[in-house]
Amino acid sequence: MKTIRPYLLIIFAVLFFTTAYAQTDTLFTNNQKIACVVKEITPDAVKYIYPGEEVINSVYKNSVEKIIFKSGRVQVFNEAKSYKPVNSITDFPNVETTILESEIQGLVKLGEVNAKAKGTTVYSSQTRVRDRAYKKLKTQAAMMGGNVILLTNQRSEGNKYNDYGSFTTETYLTGVAYSSKPLNMEDFKALLRDVKEFPVILNYEIGTNDSEFDTKDAGAIFTLTEVTNQNGVITLTGSLKGEKDIDTFQLASFNDKTFSLFYKKKNDYHNIVLTTPIKL
Repeated sequence: MKTIRPYLLIIFAVLFFTTAYAQTDTLFTNNQKIACVVKEITPDAVKYIYPGEEVINSVYKNSVEKIIFKSGRVQVFNEAKSYKPVNSITDFPNVETTILESEIQGLVKLGEVNAKAKGTTVYSSQTRVRDRAYKKLKTQAAMMGGNVILLTNQRSEGNKYNDYGSFTTETYLTGVAYSSKPLNMEDFKALLRDVKEFPVILNYEIGTNDSEFDTKDAGAIFTLTEVTNQNGVITLTGSLKGEKDIDTFQLASFNDKTFSLFYKKKNDYHNIVLTTPIKL
């Protein structure tokens, strides 16, 4: 009896998996590629199942870029919106704002943001004051790693003169920060390489009455206890030297050399940048 040569087994395996893969549709979202069987496309979502399963999953259409069906047909979705990347606090100009809830469906909710700006005199420009408020709001979102804000309240008042005196123009904004690019926890944990202590190289802060973010002294050490993921938000439990009452931090971004964490203390927003372990 003749034996099958090893290279023939490899060829058979490649052909088998290629054929199996060709029997599925490929769903491209704004952050991943999914091999699946598309079951239904509704006005709001795409419903699909994984091969060999019966549970129906769904993804909002505004996060779907295209579907390549197993027949070879390609369907492109105009609903998917391409948001600019935000990798650090200095990327705050890339943060977009919207008042439409349909535009944030399928995105990862990061947290609330709010900003207030007031003119210094009764001659202050209402436009400039409003721009300051938006800049502060976008800065807060960037500190969380967000690149889009759903505005929930916008209020602007011009300079006023009446019997009670004069009042300068002011703008008040509230919203919720979202990210269109969820962070991958497994990639992040692999980057840490089981290290538990990390030096802080940058420390950013913006307070309630600040219009610009400030850079504080670095040099502290962050000690990691646990990494968890809840609804797409990666949270780090640990301690930061100099912060006695804070033990929970939100991952904002990471790359091969650094990662940044967000935390809020009272009404002040903080973002710290830490170095990743050196690859041996």
